[in-house]
Amino acid sequence: MAELLVGYARVSTDEQDLTAQRDALAALGVESKRIYVDHGLTGRDRNRPGLREALAACRAGDTFVVTKLDRLARSVRDAHQIADDLAGREVKLSIGGSVHDPADPMGKLLFNVLAMVAEFEGDLIRARTREGMKVARAKGRLRGKQPKLSPRQEAHLVKLHTAGEHTMYELAELFSVGRSTVYRAVERARQKAGIPDAS
Repeated sequence: MAELLVGYARVSTDEQDLTAQRDALAALGVESKRIYVDHGLTGRDRNRPGLREALAACRAGDTFVVTKLDRLARSVRDAHQIADDLAGREVKLSIGGSVHDPADPMGKLLFNVLAMVAEFEGDLIRARTREGMKVARAKGRLRGKQPKLSPRQEAHLVKLHTAGEHTMYELAELFSVGRSTVYRAVERARQKAGIPDAS
């Protein structure tokens, strides 16, 4: 059976585009139908359906292709687990066209360096994100989750509930929110009015 090239591409957010990675994989000889993708998942996310499918598609003698090691894994441990799994199944790993040979000492060293760089980059991104959020919070730009109902809508909902003409389910439908939002709004109104919980 002919050896196949199986490609894998990943982007961390839904807004990012996979075109550049798809084009790079195609340039490395991977057919478009053999490119598996994950959208909106980080390299540290263990549950990546696209990666699972790509690894499952590989047979002995095939080559698993990624454009860069950080597309495959964001930690040294994960990179090694995936590489060891492939080697154990006699599947070659190609990183940007360079085939990783776990038996070659220089290849092994290069792989370790790439894996450490990928993990370091991931750590830097997370540190910058935390720092950015801290600054935004200090400036009052990061206010957390916005309420589903405005104060006016919530007051209207409570008024309708108090009138007793609608069920919780009907109120949820009417205001296009979940029933838990209705329950919380009613509970807040009870607490404000000093009315004990009905339960």
